[in-house]
Amino acid sequence: MLLDFIDNLRFGRSRAMILAVLTACFAVAGCSGVTDKQDAPYVERPVEQIYADAWKQIDNHDWENAAKQFDEVERQHPYSIWARRAMLMSAFCYFQANKYTDATNTADQYISLHPGSKEVAYAFYLKAMALYEQIVDVGRDQTVTEQALTALQDVVQRFPNSEYARDASLKIDLTLDHLAGKEMEVGRYYLTRRNYIGAINRFKTVVQRYQKTPQIAEALERLTEAYYALGVYNEAKTAAAVLGANYPGSPWYQDAYNLLVTHNMKPGVDQGSWIARQFQL
Repeated sequence: MLLDFIDNLRFGRSRAMILAVLTACFAVAGCSGVTDKQDAPYVERPVEQIYADAWKQIDNHDWENAAKQFDEVERQHPYSIWARRAMLMSAFCYFQANKYTDATNTADQYISLHPGSKEVAYAFYLKAMALYEQIVDVGRDQTVTEQALTALQDVVQRFPNSEYARDASLKIDLTLDHLAGKEMEVGRYYLTRRNYIGAINRFKTVVQRYQKTPQIAEALERLTEAYYALGVYNEAKTAAAVLGANYPGSPWYQDAYNLLVTHNMKPGVDQGSWIARQFQL
């Protein structure tokens, strides 16, 4: 299996053992595709020599040059039994070299050319990991985070019983929390600028889309603040009621409660329980 091969590679077992596992996994490769990576000068070599050069680079932990050597296998010997695995090895080496765009592109190429391969699950997983590693802090654009979430969900949905799905599921939760954090940051910004409608829209997104994240309690408290500031008191009491029904010991509920009782209002817990069922909190 490919994971056995990767484990051998990560933990420095002998190249002979790794090659034995690699060779056992080979099947006849499909045709070659065009990549976006910069082509190296074409120097024709036997496939065995290219592979030997690639493994030499791996031994030196020179992952990027190893990836380029595997690209040469696919370029010079596209119809050989070595070509398909070389493409996947190239994606893995680019990932190890932190060349995540190249890793993603190569994994996508493998998926497109070999959708029925027994290693395609790993290609989907590798693509998801390459995107996941490019997630940036919540202060920046989250387009890649959305792409990572989609790729991780692909792994879970397509290969639910695989070992890749378990890790992807954990990273989905982390990715959702990250996206919720972005919404919270923007919502807080709007709240401090007294753009209450903009803040409410962001906090409602957290409540509706990211219900299993730790951001929910704060989002509900911020909704209470924003609705109260607008004079929409019933909505403020409802948000506080949802918060109290689901997070009664939270400091965020205490803040919401204090805000309302200071102004002769009190959240209704029964109402909150009903609303909570609507949001499935």
